[in-house]
Amino acid sequence: MQDAPGGGAGPGLSPVDRRTLLVCSFILAAALGQMNFTGHQVLRVLAKNEKQLSLLRDLESLKPQKVDFWRGPARPSLPVDMRIPFSELKDVKAYLESHGLAYSIMIKDIQVLLDQEREAMAKSRRLERSTSSFSYSSYHTLEEIYSWMDNFVTEHSDIVSKIQIGHSFENRSILVLKFSTGGSQRPAIWMDTGIHSREWITHATGIWTAKKIVNEYGKDRILTNILKSMDIFVEIVSNPDGFAFTHSMNRLWRKNKCNRPGVFCIGVDLNRNWRSGFGGNGSNDNPCSETYRGPYPHSEPEVAAIVDFITAHGNIKALISIHSYSQMLMYPYGHLLEPVSNQEELYNLAKDAVQALYEVHGIKYNYGSVSTTLYVASGITVDWAYDSGIKYSFSFELRDTGRYGFLLPATEIIPTAQEMWMAIQTIMTHTLNHPY
Repeated sequence: MQDAPGGGAGPGLSPVDRRTLLVCSFILAAALGQMNFTGHQVLRVLAKNEKQLSLLRDLESLKPQKVDFWRGPARPSLPVDMRIPFSELKDVKAYLESHGLAYSIMIKDIQVLLDQEREAMAKSRRLERSTSSFSYSSYHTLEEIYSWMDNFVTEHSDIVSKIQIGHSFENRSILVLKFSTGGSQRPAIWMDTGIHSREWITHATGIWTAKKIVNEYGKDRILTNILKSMDIFVEIVSNPDGFAFTHSMNRLWRKNKCNRPGVFCIGVDLNRNWRSGFGGNGSNDNPCSETYRGPYPHSEPEVAAIVDFITAHGNIKALISIHSYSQMLMYPYGHLLEPVSNQEELYNLAKDAVQALYEVHGIKYNYGSVSTTLYVASGITVDWAYDSGIKYSFSFELRDTGRYGFLLPATEIIPTAQEMWMAIQTIMTHTLNHPY
């Protein structure tokens, strides 16, 4: 379409029409800003041995920034899931076939799932606006979550307060909800969700859990006893920049948005930036890698904020860091294969928590140490927490096992959160009953 003479909006357009056109242009620009994943597929490979795992690892260097491992090559017993752009599918499939690596297609077209997800969010948003309510069974943007937090704290000011523990790289507030019945520096439980920004089910689970705590206090004997003696801290958006970016530009963004002079690629994996085991196996020194550890321990403001807060508090007794996906409950270490000193206690507690979770909806979670259950990973949250004296340090990988991966439908938010609650409550109860 040619421009109107003089570059105007064209003859016959009223000021209202011009405004409408402008608004439509902004909407279109926003829509076009979102990265498109049409034709991208998620392939699953079951490696038979270490040699085949090595061939899969080679793909990352053969196709830099093209192969996105959703579940990386770890051990022959675990499936490897990887997102492949449409433009690379032919090459990657030929590589797999030439090396005798059998694969299956887990997700045929990622964009189809993304379109369904956006449609569900838009529908929920319309309903929320018409009823002036907040849907705990929908995904939300950063702005919506922070607005909900403000309302939530106002409504339940007798038990909940909001703490700003720092600012992100792009200067967004890093917020924590504190649940307390009074007193200062009491023994406490820490929970964080969303440190990897594309894991939307974790934020939604954190929000539902916060609501569950205020609903159950004074009614549920177990939770009431916990809050009589301990505080609970919940950080729902641990990576606000990355999370905002998953809504505005790239739904599958994992890292933070750190941008350093002279470094071509953006972002650090916030779950490789912690001091314990920093720079070891299972992390990467390449800034373009999804597991880039950053230049030095706690270099990232999002990690430093948590470290400073927990260290200053000095009385955190349990830490629960929530990720997705794979359906696992794990404890330290990630950077070492050697068991921790209270390995037997952590194993039995994980077993009990997973059983409590299973009894809700019949969903099975694997459990054990990070390095023996999932993979060797260095510089992770739970290792730092454990080495900092937090005896009960756990990491969850929520639903599912790969059918949807990071794109879990919103219909699974409530059941995921319900079963998680029973596991969390099991860990909190044990922490209360075993003071140290």
